[in-house]
Amino acid sequence: MKLVLQRVSEASVTIDGEVKAAIDSGYLILLGITHEDNETDIDWLTSKIKGLRIFTDDKGAMNLSLAEVDGQVLVISQFTLYASTKKGNRPSFLEAARPDQANTLYELFVDTLSRKLDKNIATGSFGADMKVKLVNDGPVTLIIDSKKRV
Repeated sequence: MKLVLQRVSEASVTIDGEVKAAIDSGYLILLGITHEDNETDIDWLTSKIKGLRIFTDDKGAMNLSLAEVDGQVLVISQFTLYASTKKGNRPSFLEAARPDQANTLYELFVDTLSRKLDKNIATGSFGADMKVKLVNDGPVTLIIDSKKRV
């Protein structure tokens, strides 16, 4: 699994002209799933997300966790994170998991993160054409890959 995590002051996802979900301060997570991913990847990533300290304390240092600032989370499925652009001009998505496997793992990721953070997680709709808006706070953007743990 690979994700792009952005610290945001607000974010929302719109589908067919209607806002499906919106959050205030917290994380916008774009989640990509490859065919090799499993529950071990989910457990590692969700623990990493829970422990991150990327919110600013009163001294201006990134030292606070999501829980400490009572932040919210919006998770969006993003198969294009596994695009290969090695050959030609049209990306290949062969490394992305098939939709049925990816959706199962996406839902498990959201459920696991919700349980670990003890809060509801806002989501888009898997496979939908989504319009995502965000205000990146900082900007702070992290790329985390469960296959690159060391």
